[in-house]
Amino acid sequence: MAKSYEESGVNLEAGYEVVSRIKKHVKSTERRGSMGNIGSFGGMFDLGSLGYEHPILVSGTDGVGTKLKIAFASGIHDTIGIDAVAMCVNDVLAQGAEPLVFLDYVAVGKNHPEVVEAIVAGVAEGCRQAGCALVGGETAEMPGMYDEDEYDIAGFTVGAVEKSKLIDCSKVSVGDVLVGIPSTGVHSNGFSLVRKIVADNSLSFSDVLPETGCQTLGEMLLTPTRIYVKPVLALLKEVDVHGLAHITGGGFDENIPRILKDGQGVEVEEGSWEILPVFRLLEKYGKVPHREMFNIFNMGIGMVLAVNPADVEKTIEVLSAQGEKPVVIGRVIEGEGVTIIPA
Repeated sequence: MAKSYEESGVNLEAGYEVVSRIKKHVKSTERRGSMGNIGSFGGMFDLGSLGYEHPILVSGTDGVGTKLKIAFASGIHDTIGIDAVAMCVNDVLAQGAEPLVFLDYVAVGKNHPEVVEAIVAGVAEGCRQAGCALVGGETAEMPGMYDEDEYDIAGFTVGAVEKSKLIDCSKVSVGDVLVGIPSTGVHSNGFSLVRKIVADNSLSFSDVLPETGCQTLGEMLLTPTRIYVKPVLALLKEVDVHGLAHITGGGFDENIPRILKDGQGVEVEEGSWEILPVFRLLEKYGKVPHREMFNIFNMGIGMVLAVNPADVEKTIEVLSAQGEKPVVIGRVIEGEGVTIIPA
């Protein structure tokens, strides 16, 4: 019979060590509005310090899905936190909001402080990339719920945007040009299929394949999701962007129509951007129909913007100055759905 919490599988001392280890990572994310309240029961942020006249709060929450399974198998834990941040902040960015705060939830089967620190270090890196403050979180040790070497992570963010600058897609018009911003890879969606393709072909995440270059397959697949916050916020100061689509689960077919009005569709010109090697690999080994790939994955484009044709040159200029490689990938048309024009 268990006589202590530790005998039931929960190590309180390891929990205290985690708190000690992650403090420096949390502190590294402080920004204007931060109130330095780690350790309080609730995370606080001074919205009034930012000077909004009529702020609209935009919130988002998400996880990383079964991409975690590849982290477990590869022993790479310091990028998955970036994914958790990216999935949340890129979503609120799609409404034009600046992410302000982030909270994380990490549940583990057994508390390995060095692993939890690596996860939270990734979260902090994602927050720094997004310019938002990590104001709190929770680490839960849950023996019996997860295996000892497994964990789950989810995140939550709140952003703000002036009401007059909220992107609600009401301005999207037939004739608008679609500008795509490249992804870094698969990002954080479609990994149930990815893992099935790997298993069905008896591949290992430690394999080095022609498509992976000098990386292992696991390293390629764990490339963290790109965070678009800083370049897109810089663009929104210069250009009246009509719509923003974060290309996540459901690929082009599910996400681009979310920014359209009734009676509108899009034409996307394949060949106008580079389809990354990881997608060629998945299509080849998974024998996935080429058109279906666009219904599952981002195919090398992580964010799509709809802008007036007169603003295309400025859009390319501003994003390029921010270190991005934007490309014109298509246009808004009368109709419905997503038409992929073959290269």
